[in-house]
Amino acid sequence: MPTVVEKRRLFRELHRSGCFVIPNPWDVGTARYLQHLGFKALATTRSGAAFSMGLPDADWALTRDPMLEHIRTIVDASDVPVNADFESGYADDPDGVAENVRLCVETGVAGLSIEDSTGDASSPLYPFDFAVARVRAARAAIDGAGGDVLLVGRSEGFIAGRPDLDETLRRLTAYAEAGADCLYAPGIRTREQIAAVVRAVAPKPVNLLIGGAIGLTVKDAAELGVRRISVGGALARAAWGGFMRAAQDLVAGRFDALAEAASGSDLNRLFTEDLRRRTR
Repeated sequence: MPTVVEKRRLFRELHRSGCFVIPNPWDVGTARYLQHLGFKALATTRSGAAFSMGLPDADWALTRDPMLEHIRTIVDASDVPVNADFESGYADDPDGVAENVRLCVETGVAGLSIEDSTGDASSPLYPFDFAVARVRAARAAIDGAGGDVLLVGRSEGFIAGRPDLDETLRRLTAYAEAGADCLYAPGIRTREQIAAVVRAVAPKPVNLLIGGAIGLTVKDAAELGVRRISVGGALARAAWGGFMRAAQDLVAGRFDALAEAASGSDLNRLFTEDLRRRTR
């Protein structure tokens, strides 16, 4: 199994050229299955983790310490680099962000993201200068811990009710200058928006969120200059969709949806092989 240092080095290499998909598991089993399929890196998802715990997708529901424990669990389960969906850093002020980033780095992650969403619908984004200071604080915390964890700067306007492309570009450019290694604007969907983000922060890499059918393939995203693609909580929601349909069938006295269930023998074989490999 690669060391933390090796995984962090590999993660940075993945961002240097090309385009890769970084899917989002929500527990040990899903992490190991995605790794089994050959994905070169994984990312945590707060929504997927929260739903698996019977919680809503919100900072107040899944707080810092349980999230750090969840991140460490995914990191420990994975032989590939893991990027932490670390929300707004679980603090408002830059000093608090810095301390929490330090704790996240200690989990062994290869990357982590800090976003500018406040969680307050009436004022959904941190003021510009304050948001930049928060990214700068995260950068300083990573540098103080050795500097090898990749920092993702996220601007949340398009999913927080402020879909202003010019403001998003202004923020992402400032986050890049403040030390973010990769930039991310969840919610952008059109080719024009994606290309504009890529141009604005070049040569730094861009993460594109594709959480549903938006008419783009990996090849399309790569041609637009996207370096990595994540799916957020979409895999978890897809799994919940299958579970809910099957459970609702049971309520109605039917069993048809169970025909699409995964094979128990296939799952047993997968996890037996994985366990043997890990215990050699």
